[in-house]
Amino acid sequence: MQFRTGTLDDVPTLWALRTRCVRETCSSHYPPEVIAPWSTSPPPSQYARLLGQGGCVVAEDAQGVLLGFGVFDCDANEVDALFVDPGRGGQGIGQALMLRLLALADRGREVVLSASLNAVPFYQRQGFISAREESYPHPSGVALASVSMRRPW
Repeated sequence: MQFRTGTLDDVPTLWALRTRCVRETCSSHYPPEVIAPWSTSPPPSQYARLLGQGGCVVAEDAQGVLLGFGVFDCDANEVDALFVDPGRGGQGIGQALMLRLLALADRGREVVLSASLNAVPFYQRQGFISAREESYPHPSGVALASVSMRRPW
């Protein structure tokens, strides 16, 4: 497994993986009427800023095949996204990506994130603590049930 900084040119490939993850992984915790609009939404406008700041870590195999990616918002000290190819779960890819995202964080502040319901156990294993359940107003128009989490140093 190798890692590199993601660029704006990567967005279509990264977003395709994210869409697969929403459809295949998140569907275990969300109904079809939420998955449909969520999975078809376009990349968020802040990706240009976040990737432009070097806040994206891409994991690939030796042949350059995408295994997963994470996006970190340095201004908010927030994990914005972390997705692993659904067929590659449980191989340590997510944990390796998380370590690289945390290396971008300001250690003087807690790292925060909003976790999809299916991802809460993964983030707990990475040292995050559930703060509260919330409803995230997704740009697609659906309200996503999620969990606000924080990670103290």
